[in-house]
Amino acid sequence: MSDQPRIVDVYLVAAGQFHDIDFARRELLSLLGEHDNIRCRVAADYHDLDGIRASDFLISYTCNVVPTEAEQQGLRDYVASGKRWFALHGTNSILEFLDKGVNSPETAPILMQTLGTQFIAHPPIMPFKVRVADPDHELVSGISEFETDDELYLSRIHGDLHLLLDTHFNGEATGFIESAWHDDEPRPIYYIHRVGAGEVLYLNLGHCRGHYDMRPLMDYYPKIERGSWEKPEYYELLRRAIRYCAERC
Repeated sequence: MSDQPRIVDVYLVAAGQFHDIDFARRELLSLLGEHDNIRCRVAADYHDLDGIRASDFLISYTCNVVPTEAEQQGLRDYVASGKRWFALHGTNSILEFLDKGVNSPETAPILMQTLGTQFIAHPPIMPFKVRVADPDHELVSGISEFETDDELYLSRIHGDLHLLLDTHFNGEATGFIESAWHDDEPRPIYYIHRVGAGEVLYLNLGHCRGHYDMRPLMDYYPKIERGSWEKPEYYELLRRAIRYCAERC
């Protein structure tokens, strides 16, 4: 019997607006490349449902990439069949820039019910503490509470989430239509959402933006932002999730 590990086929969707997608894509491919048996297909949308179905697990780093209703159902069926979807940062974001602020329309319910949350707002980027909610789970065990300078997602929750990391925020999300967030509920940072026989792993840290990523709103963004990508804890979380998904396919 051969001791060689089986090939694991991964489908990576990396695309969207207002983020340095090139940076995130490159970093994720580098992490996947640490595994000799992982083969990766890269796309900018969810149109290739046959390719996604043929993969062992799905990774996404997107913002304002909204699948069609048929694609949303296909993604839900994919996870429910026993597959895993490792969703990052803005995968659950739909943004409309209006005169009165940024709106997050709830126009893709199947997608958000599959992911387990929908992004609604975030306060101005500032340092905040990330708490380990389930220190016994292998995806986060041994990782201590840490501080990061990232977008703190305030989300509409769909379904029963198994929280791995969370934080607290009670205040205003300036610039968003739904700006008032005055309660002490834990804000999910990283969780598992069971869908049928499969799982969505959602880690909403990972904001990144370069000088040219806010077009057409502005031609040049003055500050390069790397958020949690500057934290060793973030890379450890990414590595563990890749390994977790690969070992269970």
